[in-house]
Amino acid sequence: MRIHNLTMEETIDRMDALIQMRKPAYIVTPNVDHIVRLQKQDEFSLAYREASLVVPDGMPLLWAARFLGESFKERVAGSDLASAQCPRAVQKGYKIFLLGGRPQSAEKAAKKLREGHPGLQITGLYCPPHGFEKNLKENEKIMQKVREASPDILLVALGTPKQEIWIYRYYKELGVPMTIGIGAGLDFLAGAVRRAPAFMRKTGFEWLWRLILEPGRLWKRYLVDDSHFFWLILKQKLSQY
Repeated sequence: MRIHNLTMEETIDRMDALIQMRKPAYIVTPNVDHIVRLQKQDEFSLAYREASLVVPDGMPLLWAARFLGESFKERVAGSDLASAQCPRAVQKGYKIFLLGGRPQSAEKAAKKLREGHPGLQITGLYCPPHGFEKNLKENEKIMQKVREASPDILLVALGTPKQEIWIYRYYKELGVPMTIGIGAGLDFLAGAVRRAPAFMRKTGFEWLWRLILEPGRLWKRYLVDDSHFFWLILKQKLSQY
């Protein structure tokens, strides 16, 4: 898979350029779990192929690149991008729509973003019900809400792979210039989920923090499924010889 080698600031510059083009585009932010899923989930892979920007979310990807003889400039996490793009949005007058998160997370996240970035225009927010992705009427309702709000940026916090697949299916119909999958970004901003301390994020142990908080939901993903990532990297390394 291709991953763009950009800093956070360079990513925001690319976003800005894409928004100015006024054509539907979206960003995905791969981590270890995404790389593993891409090996076996066809529609998820299609979503990645069609993305306008792919930036590395997760320190293990930076380590893997170094092991393979390459290097990324910086980790660009979707949950960080949610707030990092706000100063540019204020400067350019871009409108933002918040979609997803836990109940009330979007409202609380909107309040925090407005407080931190005076003048930020959040023109819509919505938390869809569980299983909405299989409900045609609910998806039509979401698209109508987004179109009515006419945002320049749509932040989608539905979790992987749901958010990437949903964006891929509907981004052209939505017509939003820039859509970003931000995972638990709204829950982090709202305080519904505690973010790992900065030192754990920088050293690549954010996954351990999340595993401690939600062991029942995440143990199999992190400890079993995602271990396949290391075999994939080793196989690529061996192919270089």
